[in-house]
Amino acid sequence: MASAKTAEPSHLAVATTFESCFPDVEMCGGASEPLYTPPQGIQPARLHYREDFAASALHEAAHWCIAGTARRQQVDFGYVYLAMPRTTAQQTQFFAAEVRTQCLEALFAAACGIKFQPSADNLEADLDGFIDALKEQQTPTRIWVITRAGHRARTFVQALAKLGGRDKDFWENADWIK
Repeated sequence: MASAKTAEPSHLAVATTFESCFPDVEMCGGASEPLYTPPQGIQPARLHYREDFAASALHEAAHWCIAGTARRQQVDFGYVYLAMPRTTAQQTQFFAAEVRTQCLEALFAAACGIKFQPSADNLEADLDGFIDALKEQQTPTRIWVITRAGHRARTFVQALAKLGGRDKDFWENADWIK
């Protein structure tokens, strides 16, 4: 069991763990902005995460685990990023699009002992309602992870639990968003 004094895993440890689970995808740190590029020819798929942030690596891994086959063939999974400033309606759409991903990211973070911080990607947005939505998403996420569709996420969360010194099935009966 990981203690409170155990250091959080580095971004390199997260990337290495991801690549050991999914050798056909390279996880690359140091990016100014996250980006997913699908495989092309002999070039593998690449998940670029922000700078050296382990949390960014977990977030991008969550997007990849959720994406279906068709989305994994598109740059950035076919999503269009809407930069700031956003209207209230646009921010609401952002939260709706991110709730599954960030809930899964929170599970990944809990597995390996990284502190999860929900992101509005907007310093002016109110996070309270989004945090409530993340808490409500835990049960559907728990159910999804044990299904066939969630097999990539299950594989990664179990590997992260090993990295973090946790039981591989700790998440089945625990709330990971406090």
